[in-house]
Amino acid sequence: MTGFRDTFPGPRLDLSVWTPAYLPAWSSRMAAAATYRLVGDGLVLTIPDEHPVWCPELHEPPLRVSAVQSGNWSGPVGSTAGQQPFLDGQTVREQQPESRGFVPLRGRIEVECRATLGPRSMFSAWMIGMEDRPERCGEICLVEVFGDAVDGDTAAVGNGLHAFRDPNLHEEFSADRRTIDVAALHRYAVDWRPDGVDFLIDDEIVRRSAQSPAYPMLLILGVFDFPDRAVPGVPDPVPELVVRSVTGTPR
Repeated sequence: MTGFRDTFPGPRLDLSVWTPAYLPAWSSRMAAAATYRLVGDGLVLTIPDEHPVWCPELHEPPLRVSAVQSGNWSGPVGSTAGQQPFLDGQTVREQQPESRGFVPLRGRIEVECRATLGPRSMFSAWMIGMEDRPERCGEICLVEVFGDAVDGDTAAVGNGLHAFRDPNLHEEFSADRRTIDVAALHRYAVDWRPDGVDFLIDDEIVRRSAQSPAYPMLLILGVFDFPDRAVPGVPDPVPELVVRSVTGTPR
């Protein structure tokens, strides 16, 4: 890949790179649109009270999400050709034109970000195949943190690989407890090589894998809210993910 860096300088999101909607083929760009703004700190993704539920008649449990993705594509309406389907035989509801804003094949990919979470929310940065062929569907997860797994100055920080329907990969993911304040800026990265993937937090290798997806992958940045986890009478902060930068460096 060629070098890539986005510090989200504004005043508008670069739509030649980012699609500001979460897997819109399964609903629509309007129904899956992110709530976001660009500020001095970078890209801010939030889920205010009025933010709608994503795919409300299909996805269980109920889920609200604000996300941007650096690539997009689908087959025609009624086809099963799309990214990360969550149901068997799921069909496209709104055809997506092909966009490859940042879809690297290997290299170092780094996301510098911080998050505000409550017990019913989470954030993640992850890479997936375009699924232009069904088997090109694996995932490299840079980071995934649930608010109910944050305890004082520690958190269970997930990373690793998900195989999904890629026959050349196997499941290799865990959320290990670490001393970290996810509300502060950290650099979550992967060093993706032909012979494996290293996972890093603030330049420290925290996981090594001998697996290596052999196809280009797009990046998704998102914050999530699970309404069914609400506790009556207990207020929850507005979930927020602030992304200062995304960097892609070829090897």
